[in-house]
Amino acid sequence: MNMGPGIVEAGHFALVLALALAIIQAGFPFVGAARRDRRLMGVGAPAAYGQFVFVFLAFLALTQAYVTSDFSVKNVAANSHTLKPMLYKISGVWGNHEGSILLWVLILALFGALVARFGRHLPPSLYARVLSIQALVGVGFYLFLLLTSNPFERLNPVPMEGNGLNPLLQDPGLAFHPPFLYLGYVGLSVAFSFAVAALLEGRVDPAWARWVRPWTLLAWCFLTIGITLGSWWAYYELGWGGWWFWDPVENASFMPWLVATALLHSAIVVEKRDTLKSWTVLLAIIAFSFSLLGTFLVRSGVLTSVHAFATDPERGVFILLFLLLVIGGSLTLYALRVDKLQPGGLFAPMSREGALVFNNMLLTVGAATVLFGTLYPLLLDALTGEKISVGAPYFNWTFVPLMMPLVLIMAVGPFLTWKRADLRGISQRLGLMLLISLVAVVATLLIGGDGVTSVQVMMALWMGLGVWLLMGTLLELAGRIKLFHTSLGDSLRRLGRQPRASWGMTLGHLGLAIAILGMTVTSGWQREHLDVLRAGDEVTLGGYVVEFQGVTPVAGPNYTALEGDFVLRDQEGVVLKHLYPQSRTYTSPPMSTTEAAIHATFWGDLFIALGEAQGETPDGAPRWGVRVYYKPLQLWLWSGAAIMVLGGFVSLSDRRFRVGAPKKKMPKTAAAQKPSGETMHAS
Repeated sequence: MNMGPGIVEAGHFALVLALALAIIQAGFPFVGAARRDRRLMGVGAPAAYGQFVFVFLAFLALTQAYVTSDFSVKNVAANSHTLKPMLYKISGVWGNHEGSILLWVLILALFGALVARFGRHLPPSLYARVLSIQALVGVGFYLFLLLTSNPFERLNPVPMEGNGLNPLLQDPGLAFHPPFLYLGYVGLSVAFSFAVAALLEGRVDPAWARWVRPWTLLAWCFLTIGITLGSWWAYYELGWGGWWFWDPVENASFMPWLVATALLHSAIVVEKRDTLKSWTVLLAIIAFSFSLLGTFLVRSGVLTSVHAFATDPERGVFILLFLLLVIGGSLTLYALRVDKLQPGGLFAPMSREGALVFNNMLLTVGAATVLFGTLYPLLLDALTGEKISVGAPYFNWTFVPLMMPLVLIMAVGPFLTWKRADLRGISQRLGLMLLISLVAVVATLLIGGDGVTSVQVMMALWMGLGVWLLMGTLLELAGRIKLFHTSLGDSLRRLGRQPRASWGMTLGHLGLAIAILGMTVTSGWQREHLDVLRAGDEVTLGGYVVEFQGVTPVAGPNYTALEGDFVLRDQEGVVLKHLYPQSRTYTSPPMSTTEAAIHATFWGDLFIALGEAQGETPDGAPRWGVRVYYKPLQLWLWSGAAIMVLGGFVSLSDRRFRVGAPKKKMPKTAAAQKPSGETMHAS
């Protein structure tokens, strides 16, 4: 359907206006901050609001073209089809290169508008500089869109039908995965803007850290949701039964998550102890730099992945130049201005600050390890033409061991006091944690069967670490409410009075412990059965009996499928349910996909994937390839991630993140002499 000139051109024009406002927002407040001109600084907020409005209108225009199947728009014709379900018509807006970049700038403008709304009580010069830097990042992406990746480009002649969306992306998990991932990616731009503004101001203090923390935490939560959705999609959609493959695109989102986690904990030290200032600023720059690097890797076409939007690599030149400008410029500014940041107080290595610094180092080294494994094949190919792949063995033997001491210290850190800690005071609790963890290690080795392999040892160690973190988190909470040291009623009252930020920390650490246990068990003790079955054949696995009933052709809205019917029984023969895995064939574009059927319980998943026809038996019965997996504690992995995200949002609801850092009282004479608006506030 061709809507003719009008809405599409209006969307294009709105994008141009958004660029103009971004240039104004980048320039006027920046000059105003340098000159202390309040009128120029005041331009930033209205420009941020206007920029968001115009980008939103542009996004609505492209969405309308998808919903109405306007194939006169090149982007719609290349990525949509009249028979697609409405959900995938809408998700098709960002399921391609041009639309995904438009979604990026929409979210960037949204965060800019939120900073403009909620940052009004910041010092005027800091407020203006943050808005200017946000806009500068936006200018680069607007130019990229309009000059190389225009989503509103028309086609002539207009095709009668579109090519359709990649069938792998036609899934609820992948429909919502990119928006959440982008909310995380782009959310880190706020921390980046605050870091660069702090370098320009030459000042980082606890109030600055209190402002950076909630924005970083919000981005971290969305990034965690996005990564989990992508992992969940890979688990049930690709038919392999795996949840993480160290795919380069997975790594592209995992690296900023690692650095954002380090930034969150480093900002705590700045807020509580007014130290680690320069390190925290550097982490904020690196976190967003990894977000931009992920965009370059995925959008430039240099990667091949099941969910990368491979496009013309020439576009990558623009992104690469922009990447060098933003990252190189910010790091140069850091090198020139870092000496202006006053060092904070000293602390002993054995302290809460020391534990946080140690974990920061492990997180950043881990991110660097993932970066090397992701980029090395690209660099080798560019320099020598040799093509290699870096797979799971490299990451399992480099990154994974780095995380072991991190989890070890993570459980101990909350017990330690600031500045200097005494381990003797917590030795009893550490002894109990160690004893239970060693029991978990030994039990894992015994359950593993005869012979001790390196894989079993690694699994046992991770089981012990998961239990260690779980016990440490629970014992730390018990210590805060004085459980067993006062009456139960008093402990419950203390539990109810715990700050939400403390609850967030507890839930975050608890969620990670549960996820570690789930990852360890489902990876180490999964069982699989690959077979060729005919109707009536049975498979026994994981305490279930699976009977194959046969295959039936079915039709979907834009695909045909072969659907298997499997009866699931327990060991006593009681029918629990029917499972219906499918092998789908799409025509626009032509592709086959696997839709697994999963029976999920608290203790494990039974996973069935239907393969191809494998001929017939002598009596003429068709035979089919079938993969059956039993994955114990798989639900713990997803539940752990959900609890971590819940902890993040609980922390965000803490009133202290809304009122900001308390101001020090000043004598009246000093207050009278201080210029208006220079007092640090936070809304």
